[in-house]
Amino acid sequence: MPLARSLSMTSLNGLLQCEDEDLPVEDLLLFEISWEVANKVGGIYTVIQTKAKTTADEWGENYFLIGPYFEQNVKTQVEFSEPPNPAVKKAMDTMKSQGCQVFFGRWLIEGSPYVLLFDIGSAAWNLDKWKGEFWEVSNIGIPFHDREANDAVIFGSLTAWFLKEFDDKPNIIAHFHEWQAGVGLILSRSQKLPVATIFTTHATLLGRYLCAASIDFYNNLDQFDIDKEAGERQIYHRYCMERASVHCAHVFTTVSQITATEAEHMLKKSPDVVTPNGLNIKKFSAMHEFQNLHSMYKARIQEFIRGHFYGHLDFDLDKTLFFFIAGRYEFSNKGADMFLEALSRLNFLLRVHKADVTVIVFFIMPAKTNNFNVETLKGQAVRKQLWDTAQSVKEKFGRKLYNALLKGEIPDLNKILDRDDISIMKRAIFSTQRHSLPPVTTHNMIDDSNDPILSTIRRIGLFNNRTDRVKVILHPEFLSSTSPLLPLDYEEFVRGCHLGVFPSYYEPWGYTPAECTVMGIPSVTTNLSGFGCFMQEHVADPEAYGIYIVDRRFRSPDESCNQLTQFLYGFCQQNRRQRIIQRNRTERLSDLLDWKYLGRYYMHARHLALSRTFPDKFEMEPSAPPKTEGFRFPRPSSVPPSPSVSQHSSPHHSEAEDEDEDERYDEDEEAERDRQNIKSPFSLGALPQGKKKQHGEYRN
Repeated sequence: MPLARSLSMTSLNGLLQCEDEDLPVEDLLLFEISWEVANKVGGIYTVIQTKAKTTADEWGENYFLIGPYFEQNVKTQVEFSEPPNPAVKKAMDTMKSQGCQVFFGRWLIEGSPYVLLFDIGSAAWNLDKWKGEFWEVSNIGIPFHDREANDAVIFGSLTAWFLKEFDDKPNIIAHFHEWQAGVGLILSRSQKLPVATIFTTHATLLGRYLCAASIDFYNNLDQFDIDKEAGERQIYHRYCMERASVHCAHVFTTVSQITATEAEHMLKKSPDVVTPNGLNIKKFSAMHEFQNLHSMYKARIQEFIRGHFYGHLDFDLDKTLFFFIAGRYEFSNKGADMFLEALSRLNFLLRVHKADVTVIVFFIMPAKTNNFNVETLKGQAVRKQLWDTAQSVKEKFGRKLYNALLKGEIPDLNKILDRDDISIMKRAIFSTQRHSLPPVTTHNMIDDSNDPILSTIRRIGLFNNRTDRVKVILHPEFLSSTSPLLPLDYEEFVRGCHLGVFPSYYEPWGYTPAECTVMGIPSVTTNLSGFGCFMQEHVADPEAYGIYIVDRRFRSPDESCNQLTQFLYGFCQQNRRQRIIQRNRTERLSDLLDWKYLGRYYMHARHLALSRTFPDKFEMEPSAPPKTEGFRFPRPSSVPPSPSVSQHSSPHHSEAEDEDEDERYDEDEEAERDRQNIKSPFSLGALPQGKKKQHGEYRN
């Protein structure tokens, strides 16, 4: 079914920057509640962490984040302090006096927002009582064996208790993220607390479960028996918590249009506002150095490859491309199944066409392991030994050469290396011989016979043979700069790769391709991800800007896989200059994803919540939704870099043609046009779906 467009469109021409449109935050308190405050579980942590600076700049001392207390996280992320706000201190003291441990401090991230953390364990003795109270107000029963749901009841009850301790002033906005925080919203509304509530779902519970079951989800949204499906998966109580939160909130938001359509069918309510996820662009900004960073970190990855493929290093590293997929280990939802099938087809194409390009693909998806495998560690040891040997011989050679030149002699190169040197080098060469293929995984996997990625690799036969032009490395652990294998942080690794591939079937937003974009790395996404739909809407020719969007909604799986294969093959055909141009264009899209602009949708949601909760104090004048065609990132004026789009007329293309094209193509002019195009929409228009009273017209 076609995607219905809600009134709360994510059109960027609806973003207003006028100073007189700000809320009187000095008379308000904003609490943002999530299980992932100072507690990394998934993508919601990234949303809250990156958005904190923008929100803290807007709200100052009146912005607080509420989350659970976990000692191992707090030790490294939070600096304790006394709350500056007397109302917050009074509420905390009341809770502490009744046996609950509450911690307050600053979260040590950009923006340094205040955090309020509840110790779930210290309040667990109230669990049965609070579950009873929750049943009385919602008729939702929580099974005793569901630890996560029980923790959510404790966390929500503590949140509602905390909000209840405030007087009528100042006015409070409470923004709840996901079902784990939703109990607090339901209890606040049932107790009729004077709090403006917002609920954001970043992905529906049932949607994630159904997509993981390989169901044709998006074409059957209106066909599901929701209660039956939730019950069969033993998540009915969680689903009820989520749905009740959605219907109790004054304002309901989702992170993308695709999730808005999903929520309309799964949760039986359309969102009031779509709030796209952004990034704090300054964190990733490397100005004009990002191309240099790509070269530097690519060299680090190449060093790892030299060790991993020792004895089989019969391919040219200068003609080797690095692709990667990263994220939670959800084999079907994240598109790893389609990616592997496309890699098999890409390998066939490259071999048939006798391409001199080699593709090495990394799967960065955490799984259960028994640490590094011996063969992988041995590879890095062999590489280091070879390097040390080469350095030793080089130093000896250089010393002899230096002494000969001092005497005014040209050394006899046949004598400058003695027999011992030759023996050392021969032993080094023999040490690189191996009788097995380079491993497809860097770790010893637990239950590797049933691992979906390894099972698929066995089926398609990508075993890193010499004849394979596509080689695979599964790294089932998050990247770290302290790793003995690949000592790179995730950001450094991404910068060193050529292409991120994320052909997800279920991806409410998609931070991984967004992070690639702001670092100037092209990526593959789909029209079933929030990020992919967002780019389709706001970029006239996404492919020219390094955003390849696979159609997984209106094509069969085989057609989608062929489309992905063509994207990958077309990318492999690009020369180095074309890839550099494309990376420059990709990096210029980063302004689209800046919280400085996208945070305005959260501002609008807060305005809307206040006007619905306190209509006598805050008003919003309704207006027609903004037109979506107001902003489209234009197609580049230069020739698109992809050979699949613009093939050379002659098979014997010369570098002289490239030089001629350079004369026609002024990249600086194109970049300046892009900057002007992205700035102009942000200075005009009105916020989505409404506008606020002019400054001074609030009645407090």
